[in-house]
Amino acid sequence: MTTNASAAIQADNLSRIVPLGERQLTILDDVSVTVAEGETLAIIGASGSGKTTLLGLLAGLDRPNAGSVSWHGDVVSTLSEDALAKRRQGAVGFVFQSFQLLPALTALENVMLPLELAGARDAQGKAADWLKRVGLGDRMDHLPKQLSGGEQQRVAIARAFVASPKIVFADEPTGNLDTDTGAEIVELMFTLNREQGTTLVLVTHDPELAARCAHVVRLARGKVVQ
Repeated sequence: MTTNASAAIQADNLSRIVPLGERQLTILDDVSVTVAEGETLAIIGASGSGKTTLLGLLAGLDRPNAGSVSWHGDVVSTLSEDALAKRRQGAVGFVFQSFQLLPALTALENVMLPLELAGARDAQGKAADWLKRVGLGDRMDHLPKQLSGGEQQRVAIARAFVASPKIVFADEPTGNLDTDTGAEIVELMFTLNREQGTTLVLVTHDPELAARCAHVVRLARGKVVQ
């Protein structure tokens, strides 16, 4: 295998197999994906096709049974949990369907978290600036339960981008939102992505969202299909 150092993400021959009783279930079968720096990629397919599993492997949240994943030329799929966590700090951001905000922290504190974990200076000031950028300058002291779904996802997007990551992964970022709010979130995410020059990889059921991406990978039964 030759690692493409110019690619933001390179995944070669990924397989993910899990035990299912006495049998084994193949969720992904020999999947390869290359994403250039600054590109946008949508992963689509029916439920059960392996979309979220592939995103998890590309993001280093799960391990492949076979194959490898590299970020900017560095193989990350064989790193220890501690080394991978350190590699992700400040380099990778996440946006989840269920927002994944810490309920006991305010919007400001949720956005500050990745900066504090990375030991960044002026975490509070940077987090406040990002909440203003996503239109929540007057909601900084609110807890997640005091925010609407769209507002919570805006906090999550600010948290994903606040440390200027090179790659942002998004798993069904509009899945829990109504159509109009989802459209606003998509517009916000692509605007920030364009401004920051990040590489964006997202899983979606939404064909309009997928059409906004430069490239699309369609999965069916764990394989890439045309």
